Amino acid sequence: MENLKKIYGKFKSLDKKKRTYLIAVLGVVFVMAWAFISAGVITANFNRAQIKGKQDEQKVDARGIIITETKDGNKYFEIYGETGNYSNDHSVATLNNVIGNFYKDNKVAMSFQSSKGTYDEKTGVITLYDHTYIVLEDFTSLNTDKLIWSGSDKETVAEGHVLIKKNNEMIATAEKGFISPGYEKFKIAGKTTTKLYSDKESDKEK
Repeated sequence: MENLKKIYGKFKSLDKKKRTYLIAVLGVVFVMAWAFISAGVITANFNRAQIKGKQDEQKVDARGIIITETKDGNKYFEIYGETGNYSNDHSVATLNNVIGNFYKDNKVAMSFQSSKGTYDEKTGVITLYDHTYIVLEDFTSLNTDKLIWSGSDKETVAEGHVLIKKNNEMIATAEKGFISPGYEKFKIAGKTTTKLYSDKESDKEK
């Protein structure tokens, strides 16, 4: 009780601006903690909960799903799905309204959002479908119908209506695109178009 009085006294001694800032920060921390704890509880219950359907098919539905992969202290990816479910053997997770990050050297190297995604625990493959949008560390953006991530040491493949934008320097379209394992370079294939902009052209467009 005495400690609470001391904390309240210190809080009261802060000026209005600092108190408002502190309340805002604590609010954000609380919301983030609640979201991750809730998602963690739901995910932990996946292997225990079962919903039986036709022909004894088992399906697990949940809200707020987080899947991450960390090995030897290195984080490789994190995916958050607003809703989702697991396959019968719990090896494939299907997520809806997906956002997430891929990491390099424990730093975010590529962020994404998509209408739908799957994670195959056996193969380690992440597939994003429908309205998939990604942004690389250098702010290069890519829109595609489908994105396939097979591991940090392999190329990430984009398929269908690929549109790549790099600041005010370039716009490219392609049937297929490939992002290097380090998320630093990309190449395009199939029927492609590329438009380069000079600094003068970029200034005119602004």
